[in-house]
Amino acid sequence: MPNNNITLFKQYIPLLDEVYKLASLTSVLDGAPELAKQGANADELIIPKISMDGLADYSRNSGYVGGDVTMTNETVKCNFDRGRMFNVDTLDNQETAGMAYGRLASEFIRTKVVPELDAFRMATYAQVSGISTTDAAVLSTGANVIAAIRAAVNAFDEDEVPADQRYLFITPTLIQLVDDMDTTKSKKVLETLNVVKIPQSRFYTKILQKDGLTSGQERGGFAKHSDGKDINFMLIHKPALIQYQKHVSQKIITPEQNQDSDGWKFGYRNVGIADVCENKVAGIYLHKSTT
Repeated sequence: MPNNNITLFKQYIPLLDEVYKLASLTSVLDGAPELAKQGANADELIIPKISMDGLADYSRNSGYVGGDVTMTNETVKCNFDRGRMFNVDTLDNQETAGMAYGRLASEFIRTKVVPELDAFRMATYAQVSGISTTDAAVLSTGANVIAAIRAAVNAFDEDEVPADQRYLFITPTLIQLVDDMDTTKSKKVLETLNVVKIPQSRFYTKILQKDGLTSGQERGGFAKHSDGKDINFMLIHKPALIQYQKHVSQKIITPEQNQDSDGWKFGYRNVGIADVCENKVAGIYLHKSTT
């Protein structure tokens, strides 16, 4: 019987991964794992970086001018390390045909982990020094929104950011203003972008991640920081990011293994990184609100 129970609960693990893929709005920005190798320390990643000299005059007598090319490794530290442990009493789980555990795990990923991960990434990119931005403004009409997006696209074009893999993260309220416009001609700028609607509740320039221990923060999670602003939209060139999930652990402890109580334990930990390549800060454009 215990072995059957363990088998049953192991079936939940791939479903948890599926929940993240369906619910996360920023997962489209995840980088290919093979582009980074594990750093010397547990909380590090090593990213290859290349730089080289430009063209020089060619001489018919002496030929080429020598140039240098440099390949270096940029070490970046993981900046997201969060987790929780839950306990479900054996009888509670039996009386609900296993749904207590199953719902706890899937709902935790969908309603707690994913929103915070999205909010953390967006706020982190918004805080990077040197990214393109504009003065805080309220966008109240579709025409205002389109004009602001055009300015962002123009900034990318002038900074020679490649035209492919451009993602526009924008609140549903603002994209609805655009959709309600009478003409489609003015919306042409959106055709070149991958548009992702992200709720305002995940879209701030700065967030507070509650530690779960401090008074008033026991329930954990995140909130808009007192110094944070609402983000109207962000234009992001995916290759500009260093976004990886280095370690995601979903631990199951059976009642037989549980030394504290007669219950199933579900532990979740997520360690990752959200950063911007030093040479590609022009691939981030922030438009924030005055709120």
